[in-house]
Amino acid sequence: MARWTKAQVEAFAPDDRSVAAARKLAKPGPWSETGSTDALLWGKCQGSGKKPYQVSVDLTGPAAKCTCPSRKFPCKHGLALLMLWTDGGGVIADSESAADFASEWADGRSDRAAKKAAKADKPVDPEAQAKRLAKRLETMTQSLADFELWLGDVYRQGAAAARKRNYAFWDDAASRLVDGQVPGLADRVRHMPATLVGDDWVDAFLTETGRWYLAARSWARRDALADDDLANLRTYLGWAYSQDDIRKTDAITDRWIVEGVHRTDDGRLQSQRTWLRGESSGDRALALDFAAGGGSLGIAHVTGSIIETPLHLYPGTGARRAIFSTDPTASTDTGDLAEPIAHDSLDSAWAHGVAINPFGERVPVTVSGVLRYDDATFSTSLVDGDRKLPLIAGIDPWPLLAAVGPGRATMFGELEATGFRPLSLAQNGQVVPI
Repeated sequence: MARWTKAQVEAFAPDDRSVAAARKLAKPGPWSETGSTDALLWGKCQGSGKKPYQVSVDLTGPAAKCTCPSRKFPCKHGLALLMLWTDGGGVIADSESAADFASEWADGRSDRAAKKAAKADKPVDPEAQAKRLAKRLETMTQSLADFELWLGDVYRQGAAAARKRNYAFWDDAASRLVDGQVPGLADRVRHMPATLVGDDWVDAFLTETGRWYLAARSWARRDALADDDLANLRTYLGWAYSQDDIRKTDAITDRWIVEGVHRTDDGRLQSQRTWLRGESSGDRALALDFAAGGGSLGIAHVTGSIIETPLHLYPGTGARRAIFSTDPTASTDTGDLAEPIAHDSLDSAWAHGVAINPFGERVPVTVSGVLRYDDATFSTSLVDGDRKLPLIAGIDPWPLLAAVGPGRATMFGELEATGFRPLSLAQNGQVVPI
């Protein structure tokens, strides 16, 4: 396994605080019994307790395990071990076999993957399955019909009245949708108060509620929809597909470049989006991970790395969601960003994305230009000729401006209705997370 770069290790971290804490441990003093093979990295780190922590890193996942009580994945010990290995100063020697604790952990990962595959092959009762499906369809249909009536009342009272509604008004409607097994739409309704702010709140209100109405009406005539259109609607409403069913579909074989990773946390649910692009096909796919409550997300794939594990694609249109057929295996190679689209094609890129999936929220694109900060409006835009692409509100521009510099830059990110969210940067022949 080729040694990672410093940027790849930092991209692997759950947050900046973990990186800072790991740097303090990335020295030989606290470490013992370290070693590495082509796929595994391990060592023991002396903490405040009597026994040192056992740290293991699967470089092909990537994945990490530590016996410390931290709930972060990877923890500071795993990151520090990676930093020592990346430095290449001879602290971590190559070995033909892994330490027992690292080998047992790696074998356990393989066993769990095998059990999961065996569970997927277990036969189901088709009659019971059909009854559950019919019950869910009936529940969802009634719930969305009631929601359409409620939405009509909201429209009749006007946007100004909707803006004055308190949180309980929207939360009550969302709760009824949850009871009606429409959790995806419920989440959007619950977040409506955050939409009703700013100078363009009327446009945002009409756009968002327009999608709600489109979803309700589309569900009422779902039998007339094409399979992919129905899949887009189902995803928007929050009816998840079984991963076991998706894994039964034909796998797509390619070398998948990790173009960017983005994490969100709204207090109730954490999510992680990993954007992949096929090296041969050029097709993009999206790997999603979720963690509820106090859970922990899966470890992020290293931006710029290449994953050689086949993908199974979810139904739908556009850049489709995907899952790996087995635990992802990283290549020793690194990938490049796709060629940037012309600046005058940005509007058409967004319009095309909405046209093929009206329920989609973002379109992955590679763009090129110069970042400019406007002191008058306190906003940052990507400028290309006479075209200005604003960054999405809430993005801290200063680390980004420092990373990109004053010159022209090529970046990958997510194009949304309100602007662009940069996720990675092409710099000195490498893909760097931002």
